[in-house]
Amino acid sequence: MNILGNIFGEVCKTLFPIPEEVYFGNLKSSIAICVLSSVPLLKEIANSELMNNISLVGKLFSENKGIDSIIRHINSNSNVKIIIICGKEGWGHKPGSSLIAVYKNGIDDDGRIINSLSPDPFLTVSKTEVKKFQSRVKIINKIGITNFGEISSLVHSKQN
Repeated sequence: MNILGNIFGEVCKTLFPIPEEVYFGNLKSSIAICVLSSVPLLKEIANSELMNNISLVGKLFSENKGIDSIIRHINSNSNVKIIIICGKEGWGHKPGSSLIAVYKNGIDDDGRIINSLSPDPFLTVSKTEVKKFQSRVKIINKIGITNFGEISSLVHSKQN
């Protein structure tokens, strides 16, 4: 990222801090849910019985730090085998599309997500970490789906 981009990013973090929101459920579950920018869906899932059937649910607003966190968490939790990506795609940053791109294509030597359309798709995780992530999980792309019932039905159909 360029210097101006770094400065703008720091200003945004100060003026509009985005707290990391992750809710943990049944840590033995093989399913995690990423709701992208759909905070109402995040709250609905977090306050439901569905938490008994999933390892965690969280949001994803950025195409870099958020994806780094997901990769690191998945690599440290051997139980999670499925990530359901749902909810509304973040305007501008397209983190859901970038998560799918890193899953399908990996990163280049500079840490850039290959074939990402996001403005700043650079990760700090290594290629080795990305390859481990790619081999450990299956991503189910339900970007755009915000209906709790649909997500719940999908979770129940994928349980071991």
